[in-house]
Amino acid sequence: MSDVDLGGSERTRPTNEAVSENELARYYSRFRVAERLLLTGHSHQAWPDVGFEAQQRAWLDAAEFVDDKWSRAEDQARRVREGFAALLGDRADNIALGVNTHELVTRWLSALPLPTRPRLVTTDAEFHTIHRQVDRLAEAGLDVAKVSARPVDTLATRLAAEIDARTACVMVSSVLFDTAEIVPGLDQLASACRQHGARLLVDAYHHLNVVPFDLHAMGLDDAFVTGGGYKYCQLGEGNCFLRVPGDCRMRPVLTGWFAAFDALEERREGRVGYGHGAAAFAGATYDPTSHYRAAAVFAFHRQQQLTPDRLQVINRQQVRILKTEFESLDVPHSIARVEPMPDERRGGFLAIRTPDARRYAHALRERGVFTDARGDILRLGPAPYLRDDQLRDAIAALSELVLEP
Repeated sequence: MSDVDLGGSERTRPTNEAVSENELARYYSRFRVAERLLLTGHSHQAWPDVGFEAQQRAWLDAAEFVDDKWSRAEDQARRVREGFAALLGDRADNIALGVNTHELVTRWLSALPLPTRPRLVTTDAEFHTIHRQVDRLAEAGLDVAKVSARPVDTLATRLAAEIDARTACVMVSSVLFDTAEIVPGLDQLASACRQHGARLLVDAYHHLNVVPFDLHAMGLDDAFVTGGGYKYCQLGEGNCFLRVPGDCRMRPVLTGWFAAFDALEERREGRVGYGHGAAAFAGATYDPTSHYRAAAVFAFHRQQQLTPDRLQVINRQQVRILKTEFESLDVPHSIARVEPMPDERRGGFLAIRTPDARRYAHALRERGVFTDARGDILRLGPAPYLRDDQLRDAIAALSELVLEP
């Protein structure tokens, strides 16, 4: 049979190729995932329909209970902390929640002994949350060491070599946001931080819920970890976290009044009081709607048995299809090529390096393929609700661009 692709030209599918149904797609009907080519799995995954129902419930609770809604909101927040903790292999009381990672990271930075340890160590491949803030701190006089992220094989070792007695912290991603490459050796980096008394912050945003993450197996028991639900977790905006080691006694300078709930007695002594561990990093009054949505989505994932292990199996098969289909086009590397890395070290999306990445992303959007570009990297991110033929259709649309005369 034949059909019309997104570029408007007719192409022929083998007559024996059946268009398989994706059973998950029906749970994402409001995002119309069965009708659209949403290769945004690395950036903004579709929300399951239960999230819409949960947002309505948040509004109705506010209307019914007014200021007494907060006990119900806290119940939702507890479920969100439990959801993130399960993805990390940790306890819910080690999780602080925030609207975005920036508010959590800046709160964390404000708790570091920067007057006596004014050195920050990071990489040149961190997401804007970290790199912009660190660049501004460098302008303000802090000593910032930026290590080249590549080659990734030796990144942890090279970061460790930059740590000294003046180092307050090391900040590094466990999966690089531009290429999806998994960073190895974080346990060795954690050990080096421990040896020098420096703190370690791991950005796991591109890791959680697409590549299994286990704090203890990765040797990160005393590390801080940040991330959120906007991408692979399908939770939408307003759902980010900071994992705090249980024995932490840090006192952020940037502090909200929620951080005082467990420390009212200490406040009477004339010193600003804090809760213990993650409680010290709590914020202040917020819109709880996002937590209603997130709690419902975490419950949906459990119901559908969408565990990180299962999601990784699905994702690797989907990325394999994208990679195989693109490489079969035999595009000259000067035009576009798949970013080279071992398949087992690739995270949740396919990175295609091309000088025309932004132009391709814009042209694909005009053809109905949702994706994005970061610098000279075109990012193609599948998601568990997509069908294999949708992935092939997306590459077919890309082929018209990379093979055009």
